[in-house]
Amino acid sequence: MHHFTSTYEDYYGHGMREYPVGLRAMYSMVLAILFAFSKIMWRWDFEDADKLFDSNSERGTVIICNHTSMAEVIAIVAHIWAKGHRVRPIFKSEFNKTKIVKWAFSRVGGIPVARGTADLKSLRYAQHALQRGEDILIFPEGTRIRTDDQPVVVHGGFAIIASMGKATISPMAVCGFRDLTPKGSKITKPLKCWMKAGEKLSFDDAPNDLKRKEKSAWIENEAVNRMYALRDELQAEHPGRK
Repeated sequence: MHHFTSTYEDYYGHGMREYPVGLRAMYSMVLAILFAFSKIMWRWDFEDADKLFDSNSERGTVIICNHTSMAEVIAIVAHIWAKGHRVRPIFKSEFNKTKIVKWAFSRVGGIPVARGTADLKSLRYAQHALQRGEDILIFPEGTRIRTDDQPVVVHGGFAIIASMGKATISPMAVCGFRDLTPKGSKITKPLKCWMKAGEKLSFDDAPNDLKRKEKSAWIENEAVNRMYALRDELQAEHPGRK
């Protein structure tokens, strides 16, 4: 790959190890800064973090998480990078309407998905990333949940990605990140936040009598339930924090 001739599709479809050397160096430098910044400012703890990864497989993992703030994306990606893993966040293709965002997201390994459609090309990008050993990060809620009474629509599809890539699904949750930015402000406060990983899931965990589509639905429902159970545990441990 080359800085000036590679297309967006090249970045979506090639492994992050194949990105231009200068870009990889800049990526590592930026993530090192973000890791230090987020640790100092938000003092996040990551409980059971080793559960995110499948140490017995050369394939990547599909990581799902609740979504409350862009700050948690920084903390999660920086943590995964610090653990020596490469992570590809899945983002909604609507962000690609802005050229600078499209350019930036493609260079940090993001893969766009058109929600509500059979976006087979993006599914293949994610599948091949998993097969190369890269992790896939997905926020099934699809948008930031900023209040407890905000309607939540959970978007499926991550079980299909895991099935195509023959990968496990790792549910995790965050707490406290929603409180970082006060209403009406764009500046984050220095508050402590928490993250927690749960037990992984694979298609082998689904009941044997289910058909393929039914297994996907069962896996997604179970993974999301575990994600919310982790969130509820964190909120119970830290009353008043979201």
